[in-house]
Amino acid sequence: MKRGDIFYADLSPVVGSEQGGVRPVIIIQNDIGNRYSPTVIVAAITSQINKAKLPTHVEISSEEYGLNKDSVVLLEQIRTLDKRRLKEKIGHMTKDDMEKVDTSLMLSLDLKHKNKNN
Repeated sequence: MKRGDIFYADLSPVVGSEQGGVRPVIIIQNDIGNRYSPTVIVAAITSQINKAKLPTHVEISSEEYGLNKDSVVLLEQIRTLDKRRLKEKIGHMTKDDMEKVDTSLMLSLDLKHKNKNN
């Protein structure tokens, strides 16, 4: 399991506006954590591409990633899952798309590259 891998995962039960059910997720946790931790940090993926276009969304192609439909990675929908929730691996993000994921993740978490003078 590597950062950037796409798996199906069972996200139920959920509360309120959380993404739920069996759906694709992308692993955003670092590879050391992926190797040793019983949990994994993921972002939900939805095929509802008509959702509000937010700066925390990254559009991805169904053909490129083995998905049923073109989809959107929701970097505002981040969860820590037990690895037992992960089902089958369906793909791995390209370097270019992972750079978009990282940019959106930094926006979602308000992580800025600050220089020493700030």
